[in-house]
Amino acid sequence: MILLELRGITKKYNGTIALNGVNLKVEEGDFLAIVGPNGAGKTTLLKIMAGIEEPTSGKILYRSKRIGRRDLEFLRKRCTMVFQKTTLFNTTVYNNIAYGLKIRGLLKSEIQERVQEVLKLIRLEGFEKTHAKKLSGGQQQLVSLARALVLKPELLLLDEPASNLDPQTTLIIEHVMNHINREEETTVVMATHNIFQAQKIPKRAALMLNGKIVEIGLVEEIFLKPSVNLASFARSENIFVGTARTINNGTSLIEVSDKVQIRVAFKKTGKTAIFIRPEDIIVSKNPLESSARNAFRGRIIEVSDQGSIVRLKVDVGEIFTAQITKFSFEKMDLNIGSEVFIYFKASSVRLI
Repeated sequence: MILLELRGITKKYNGTIALNGVNLKVEEGDFLAIVGPNGAGKTTLLKIMAGIEEPTSGKILYRSKRIGRRDLEFLRKRCTMVFQKTTLFNTTVYNNIAYGLKIRGLLKSEIQERVQEVLKLIRLEGFEKTHAKKLSGGQQQLVSLARALVLKPELLLLDEPASNLDPQTTLIIEHVMNHINREEETTVVMATHNIFQAQKIPKRAALMLNGKIVEIGLVEEIFLKPSVNLASFARSENIFVGTARTINNGTSLIEVSDKVQIRVAFKKTGKTAIFIRPEDIIVSKNPLESSARNAFRGRIIEVSDQGSIVRLKVDVGEIFTAQITKFSFEKMDLNIGSEVFIYFKASSVRLI
């Protein structure tokens, strides 16, 4: 059954088009990832789905009911949005999570039961009396998620739910998303610019560019088939074009330049575009004994500190972007100009 449908949704801000004729159907029990670069219109789309903003034109239907201006409150009670930027009340964790339930007039005993249930799910049991603003950034994001989950929405809308979070918090959020969708059958729509996170849990994906949904389908259809749209979005980092020739055992060698030839775990000949995730590249200060078929030596030319992670640009004859933890970065005492070795498996190379 179609839970929510958008027909020809357009949204303008002072003459600037944020959404341009978006059509979208979300079925009950679905987990849809809306993937696109910053500025593609993802957040605006979620706000309209949540009833937070009205479209300039187009139709919204919820369980086949036309949603007009007077029905936005109806929509808000069924759809809850978790924003990328966490804003918590200046009180305890318990009061933050319980707030929406108190507004809805639930009994104290039911509120306590629901809050404890969701605290267990997000692994913050024992933090009830802790002041929410004294928590780490990752823990605050978990509390923000818990405030939505405790309301038991029919449709949960997540805006970049794991952006710039530490790996441990990201794993908890991914576990929670999987649980509520698979076990509790909550319908979930997640907006993200991370195409790799979009492949982990969601069932379907929609690729969004310049305010339009340009592709939609099963996750494996969207991300594993060659696509001009996907190639234009995939951050331009670690996208290489070269001439491929098959070697043996189902592998190929792609000659990107005189200095860089990349082994891949698929058969291909001729001009080929490939992509390697920054997360799949191992960085070392010294040579390693590794099963990785691709190994290069180069120098760090750029460092981007993103909190718990650090992104490095390494010049090996071509520029590769690698992502490592801040702990590893500091332990290896790396900086711009440091000589490093990078490694990645042939199976980590993706065809575009």
